[in-house]
Parts: sequence; structure tokens; C-alpha cells
Amino acid sequence: MVRITNKSYPKGAETVLVLAHGAGAPADSPFMEQLAEELEGQGVACVRFEFPYMEKRREDGKKRPPDRAPVLLEAFREQIQQVRAEVGARCRLAIGGKSMGGRMASLVASEGDAQVDAVVCFGYPFHPPGKLDRWRIDHLPNVTCPLLVVQGTRDPFGKPEEIAAQGNIEGITRFCWLDGGNHDFATLVKHPLDQSDLIREAAKITRQFLDDYAGV
Repeated sequence: MVRITNKSYPKGAETVLVLAHGAGAPADSPFMEQLAEELEGQGVACVRFEFPYMEKRREDGKKRPPDRAPVLLEAFREQIQQVRAEVGARCRLAIGGKSMGGRMASLVASEGDAQVDAVVCFGYPFHPPGKLDRWRIDHLPNVTCPLLVVQGTRDPFGKPEEIAAQGNIEGITRFCWLDGGNHDFATLVKHPLDQSDLIREAAKITRQFLDDYAGV
């Protein structure tokens, strides 16, 4: 299995985030690389892994759709168990990911026995673009730990006005908007901040959230 860890992992790590990729890009995509680097700069050691379908794509170069949810969730559970065994019971352990990866993390945490301290979703796929009849939030009230969503204001998977129309979404502890960001946190040319700036801000938000809600 593809597994990428920060330099600070696991020796001395007080806070670890198991970070899963989105549906279309691997664990070492530029977005994931910078996010993991920025998180390490905030004192959050990251463990990145790839779901089975992405590993197969890495082997043969053929693009394929994501595995079905049971396969994705089992892969996530295996990583959590391995990381917990490596870092010990006293380490603050969070799980999360980009888009689909974050959604899978929230599903794992909704099962009640994940034994993690927090969930962080970077660009949560609240619904497929343009399909407001297919919201993916029914499980969120069952998440048993603090949950953070960091979302770009131009994200077609969940825009501010769409989220506002839902009212309070039970299960989300903190919701942070990144001004001008799309689903990958990229901004328009005329925006004063670029994608790197927003990824850096997302890492800072994550550290603050973990300190506020999952303190050790």
C-alpha cells in the first residue's frame, strides 16, 4: 500500500492526521503535497495513503472510478489501526482528507468506534455539482468527535448560499470559508490570494481547531 509520512512522524509526534486523497488525484498530488507540508509546519504530522483503486491506477496507469464505499472505509480503518499502534494511545489522532477522502473520514467517525479525536474535511462534497437533491449529510449527526469543514466559497460541491439554505448542519463543529477558493482552493487570477495561500490558511485553521476542540 502506498503510504507517505512527514519527516516528524512518528517520533515525538503529539498530533497526527491520517489524510486521504480525493476521487481523482493521488496521495502525492501537488495539493496533497503542499497541504501535508503546511500541516507539518503547524505541528501536525501527516500520514497519507491511497485507496485500492488509486493504487491500481499507479500500477498500470489506467484511470478508474473509486471503489465502493465499503472498500474505501475498510482501507481507512486499516490505516487508523496501524497509525494508532505506531503512535500510541496518548497521541492526538485526527482523520480527514480532500473531498471524497474527507467524506470517508466522516463516515468512519460516524460508526461510533473509530477511536479518533477529530475529523477534518478539506472541500467537503456536500452534493454533486448542480445536483441539490443529492446531499451527503445524513450521517453527519452520528459523528462522535469534533468535525471541521474547510470550504472554498466557489466550491461547486457546496457554495455558501447552498449551505446557508440547509440551516445548521448537525455534526459539523466548525465551518470555515476560504474566500475565492474553488474545490481545490484555487482562486481567480485577480484575487489577492492564490491557491498556496489558501492551503496554508487551511493548515492554520486545522491546527487551531484541533487545539480548541481536541486538546491534549
